[in-house]
Amino acid sequence: MSDILDQLDAALADRRHADPETSYVASLHHKGLNKILEKVGEEAVETVLAAKDADASDPASHQALVAETADLWFHSLVMLSHLGLDHRQVLEELAKRFGVSGHEEKASRSKR
Repeated sequence: MSDILDQLDAALADRRHADPETSYVASLHHKGLNKILEKVGEEAVETVLAAKDADASDPASHQALVAETADLWFHSLVMLSHLGLDHRQVLEELAKRFGVSGHEEKASRSKR
C-alpha cells in the first residue's frame, strides 16, 4: 500500500506546476502555504467530527471517517510537498519511533 504514497507523491510533483485553473493541487500551491494550511485544518476538524459520529453498528459512518481521513492525509501531503518534503520523511520518523514507548518518545522531543 505504500506504493500509493509514491504514486501520490509523483502526481503531486507533476501537478504542482500545472495550470491552477485546471489542477486543484496547482491552485492550492498558487494560493500559497496559508491556504494549504487552512485546508489541512479544515480537514482535521472534519476528520475529528466524523470520528465523533462514528458508530460501530453503522458502516456508513466508518466510511465517512475513512473518507475524511483520506482528505486530511491528501492535504497533509500537499503541505509537505509545498515545503519541499514528502511522505518518506514522515515514514522514516514513524519508523524511528516504532517500538519506543509513546511516553519516552514524547519526553525525548524536549531534548532535541
